[in-house]
Amino acid sequence: MVRWYVLHTLSGHEEKVKTFLEVLIQERDMGDKILKVLIPTEDIIQMKGGKKKTVIRKFFPGYLLIQVDLTPEVQSIINGIPGVTHFITSKNKPVPLQDEEVEKILHRVEGLKEERKIEVPFKKGDPAKVIDGPFKDFSGIIDEVNEERGKVKIMVSIFGRLTPVEVDFFQIQEDKG
Repeated sequence: MVRWYVLHTLSGHEEKVKTFLEVLIQERDMGDKILKVLIPTEDIIQMKGGKKKTVIRKFFPGYLLIQVDLTPEVQSIINGIPGVTHFITSKNKPVPLQDEEVEKILHRVEGLKEERKIEVPFKKGDPAKVIDGPFKDFSGIIDEVNEERGKVKIMVSIFGRLTPVEVDFFQIQEDKG
């Protein structure tokens, strides 16, 4: 019976194991036994030095999901792959994921491909400098972070008075003094 299982790998070997499994499926004609191999990931937009960069982050580092008809022969072949440590088990027997768990993970993977997350490198109280827009070169303290809108409110001194200015994450950088 084909079910989803969690396969534990050596840290950082998820891609190698996935590639090895895909080659194995082709070479041994195991497409009817191993249906899918998935490394759950999401795209994150990071800010570094005032520039945005998209990086891929794994939900579960060191693990991958595999949709497989897990016969003892197939389990033995998979466990023999370099970089694989073991299946997630209970009483030394691989435990399939519940359908609801699989749906949540797949929905999260597919849903996040539509909307990218922005990793916020700022928090309230951090010193920051505006690097773009009408308030360029003003420095201040971050007063509020709005992750959903991708904006921060920064308190800058204008004519000797602290004034809140709302800017995009991409318009500021850490003020190092």
